[in-house]
Amino acid sequence: MQDTSWERQANRGNGFLARSTRLFLIGLHLLAGVAKAALLFPLVGQVRQIKLIRTWAIRLLAILNIELEVKGGPPETSTGKILFVANHISWLDIYLLNAVRPVRFVSKAEVRAWPVIGWLAAKVGTIFIERARRHDTARANRAVSDALNAGDCVAVFPEGTTSAGSRLRPFHASLLQPAIDSGALLWPVAIRYKNRDGSPNAAAAYIDDMSFADSLFRVLREPALMAEITYLEPLPVQNRSRRELAALAETAIASWLNLAAPCRKSGIPADPPAAPQ
Repeated sequence: MQDTSWERQANRGNGFLARSTRLFLIGLHLLAGVAKAALLFPLVGQVRQIKLIRTWAIRLLAILNIELEVKGGPPETSTGKILFVANHISWLDIYLLNAVRPVRFVSKAEVRAWPVIGWLAAKVGTIFIERARRHDTARANRAVSDALNAGDCVAVFPEGTTSAGSRLRPFHASLLQPAIDSGALLWPVAIRYKNRDGSPNAAAAYIDDMSFADSLFRVLREPALMAEITYLEPLPVQNRSRRELAALAETAIASWLNLAAPCRKSGIPADPPAAPQ
């Protein structure tokens, strides 16, 4: 990531002036994103759109002074029929993934109502799901299958909500059904936030009743924040049920993050109807 001179000034510390400068830059960056989505997206093809989204995400991380480390086989040029499944800690997870390889996300419908961010999410192809409506999962899954069959890459957070990063919640297996329906590759991704010494950093966690503003200011108060995403071994879906795939993805991510895999009680499905934050 390359910082502009403004970004370098913003990242010199974590005092009031530095945080205020970063907040100002975020506002400008959001406006730039709106302008590009409104004026450029209708005029350019998918390849150019992907490049614009990736560049925007990389610069946002630079403004927030987040250093991203990518491990595994980064799929920068991967196309079509890939369903990425990742653990979910923060709203920042989306921008970490987009900084490597922009994808379409499945998100809770409430995000669509967020000022500016909700509009941008819709413009880049986010698929929204109503958490309170159990049958909306089927509609969202059809939309994901259609996207995969059309050649898009899609990402889901099958825990259905965020965590502090110290545990992994059971994956909602129903959200993986589109991979089976479309014959897509299922690609587990492990996300974590840490300090420079490698110890866990919970500042990015967007949990409980925390507001977006509270979460943003927690991130801004950090002098530096390291983020790590690891692309693990892809999972073929042939001859596997969605619950098998959910268990395999859970185990792979939990193992990499050195977390206990979620415990499942026999006979209780890990299905529906939550959607990611």
